[in-house]
Amino acid sequence: MKRKTVDIITMGCSKNLVDSERLMGLFEANGYRCTHDSDNPQGEIVVVNTCGFIADAKEESINTILEFVQAKAEGRVERLYVMGCLSERYLADLEQEIPEVDGWYGKFNYAKLLDDLKASHAEPAGVARHLTTPSHYAYLKISEGCDRQCAYCAIPLITGKHQSRPMEEILDEVRWLVSQGVMEFQVIAQELTYYGVDLYGEQRIAELVERMAEIEGVEWIRLHYAYPAHFPWDLLRVMREKKNVCKYLDIALQHISDNMLTRMKRHVTKEQTMALIERMRREVPGIHIRTTLMVGFPGETDEDFQELIDFTKWARFERMGAFAYSEEDGTYSAEHYADNVPDDVKQRRLDRLMRVQQNISAEIEAAKVGQTLKVVIDRREGDYYVGRTEFCSPEVDPEVLVPANEELTIGQFYQVRITDSEEFDLYGEIMYE
Repeated sequence: MKRKTVDIITMGCSKNLVDSERLMGLFEANGYRCTHDSDNPQGEIVVVNTCGFIADAKEESINTILEFVQAKAEGRVERLYVMGCLSERYLADLEQEIPEVDGWYGKFNYAKLLDDLKASHAEPAGVARHLTTPSHYAYLKISEGCDRQCAYCAIPLITGKHQSRPMEEILDEVRWLVSQGVMEFQVIAQELTYYGVDLYGEQRIAELVERMAEIEGVEWIRLHYAYPAHFPWDLLRVMREKKNVCKYLDIALQHISDNMLTRMKRHVTKEQTMALIERMRREVPGIHIRTTLMVGFPGETDEDFQELIDFTKWARFERMGAFAYSEEDGTYSAEHYADNVPDDVKQRRLDRLMRVQQNISAEIEAAKVGQTLKVVIDRREGDYYVGRTEFCSPEVDPEVLVPANEELTIGQFYQVRITDSEEFDLYGEIMYE
């Protein structure tokens, strides 16, 4: 067992990943060595950063904790700590059910772990963060929490009300990350478009992104998790005018029928949603929209679902994910609606929706054949280098495969002519002037 070595395991979303990176930075400033998501953790300490968003994620987090309880019993690790969304929400129950864990921390107090370890708690120079992503890109979290109170969502119960980070603090972090070699920024928040309302009395996401874009060394900025109601239109101008702001927006729409949108407490209508998409495509030509849709919400009829299918065909989202509704403790829908869509119906609807999207995605990617696109190279796998265009976020979107006929530099941008496409991925060749 390696003394003063900490293995951190991150479950769930990229917002959790940023928390893990900050904790690793604090540990390393205090003389510890850290690994992240190791296949074979062998450190003195394991910290599991949990997800508590939906049932499957909660189950995965609990199973991971129990695996390390067993590792501790077998003497393969000495101490086990748990942090994150699951323990933020279910702390008392977890402490009682899994007493083998040495300490529990929530979503926001994880730095206290160093005090409890009696570390010197030295403050690191610059930003306390150890990047776990490839060195050319990073996730940038600009806020916590959410004020939207959608009927199905447990996030506000876990993370509380929306809290924006001060703009200058975020910009300082961007400058620091650039100094570390980061060129691509995935800007993340539970509700990106609400940024600034709590601090400045108005939406300031457009100003933040514009100021980020003016920092030398920032090559790409990609935006995640916008909300359709009260959309800040000036953001589209920034996206159109600033070449380093990717023409990409991740905006979860969930549904389209007014019946479902009302029951989900989304505070937006079908007409407004369709007008939003039309305006996005008009003001930012070539924009790639990523969305998430939900099937099987309580009260969803066959007619509601058919509206969703028709909308998906109309909208032709470049990127789309979907999931079946699952009831979450404490949410408005759990307390006020019966979960009355049978599981087999949910699954059939989900499968049909994804088949429709598969065809759309294949057609959109095939249309790129013959185009020359700017591509960043993320890694090499076998006979190919694997990269992404501005329209592709890491780990969730299509990739570009370039034959490894010559040495390419990881993290470097190249002009790539697209030569072929599959359902989700593209193939290309390097073009030189």
